[in-house]
Amino acid sequence: MDVDHWTGLVWRGSLQSLGLILFLSFLYRGRVFEVFRSIGLLGLLLAVVFTGSTILFLISISFTLVANTLVIISAAPFFAAAFSLIFLKEAVARHTWIAIVTAFAGIALLTLDSEGQGTIIGDLAALAVAALMGAYFTIVRATREVDMIPAMAVSGAMVAVIAFPLAAFPAMSQDQILAAGAMGFLVAPISFALITIGPRYLPAPEVSLLLLIETVLGPLWVWLVINEEPGLMSLIGGAVVVTTLLAHSIYGLRRYRRRQVASEDQAS
Repeated sequence: MDVDHWTGLVWRGSLQSLGLILFLSFLYRGRVFEVFRSIGLLGLLLAVVFTGSTILFLISISFTLVANTLVIISAAPFFAAAFSLIFLKEAVARHTWIAIVTAFAGIALLTLDSEGQGTIIGDLAALAVAALMGAYFTIVRATREVDMIPAMAVSGAMVAVIAFPLAAFPAMSQDQILAAGAMGFLVAPISFALITIGPRYLPAPEVSLLLLIETVLGPLWVWLVINEEPGLMSLIGGAVVVTTLLAHSIYGLRRYRRRQVASEDQAS
């Protein structure tokens, strides 16, 4: 898009909200208002939490290195695990803790390709983002019987309203408008809807652990599309994260199958 961050947020937030409203209107037909009401106070809290994480992420990358931001945010699984244990009484498996620590080390390798120093404001903002993302996944997990996708539409509107007074709104070319539409009307609504659905079926720490792959794929997308080549340490760190997530998923699937077989044997 090549616009300032705040203008980008207005585009993304407003189109995200509109896209999700249209999707929910198609999915629920005449019950869309009822679906929005059903999210209740926890749904509004969810919207506020995600809005806060979005704004604080922007503040973080404005005051510190992007690499610092990504490494600190990769602590989100730790917060999700702690919140799940405290509020949902969901114990975190040992292999998940091992995967979280290993993935965090892989993300740390990504920073070795960066130069310069961050600032405490940006680092603290990133830490707040990690805590809010952990809270987000825990809330969705706690309300998994309710469709919380409407909360993401509310969040998009909140982001747009907050960013609007700070946006510059420069003249944009047709290509920029198309990029904004693709980001706000397609990528953001679909990805945020899936992020909301995930914790309904998986524990919050595992969802936030899987989300770390975003940190790995981000530089690869940039490499493929606009030819910004990642450094060697970025590739090594990415390989560590992907391998960790793959091993964690395979191990978890095998444990699940063993439990199924054991329960079937007991039943017979």
